[in-house]
Amino acid sequence: MSPTRAVVGILGAVYVVVGILGFLGDPIVASGAHDDMPSATGDLLGIFPINAAHNIVHLAIGAVLLFGTTSVPRAVVVARAIAVAYALVGVLGLVSPDTFGLMPIGGADVLLHFGTAAVLFGVTLLDDREKEYARAS
Repeated sequence: MSPTRAVVGILGAVYVVVGILGFLGDPIVASGAHDDMPSATGDLLGIFPINAAHNIVHLAIGAVLLFGTTSVPRAVVVARAIAVAYALVGVLGLVSPDTFGLMPIGGADVLLHFGTAAVLFGVTLLDDREKEYARAS
């Protein structure tokens, strides 16, 4: 299995699980108030501010990532698309941590979004290198 398909599959499963966990309540989701993110209804694992819309987005992102595992080219496209989206969401989290009242994306989420973007884009470079080596052989 290619590195991109493996990472996309793992992150897809993680995002689906995170989306489900966000709906469970205590002790997984601690109640918490955020002055800069009034849409937050709690903190996942006491760290990441979430609400129902945020959980649904996590489920959708996880589903798209899992769909990406069906082929290497699809995994690369999905990984790069989600990487760009998450990089933009990371920047948006710095500018509007409450996404204009829709969902909390500030705080610890900013680092998580930038980290996810970096991992997803970085792993696609490994598949590009494998293609180059295969052509050179």
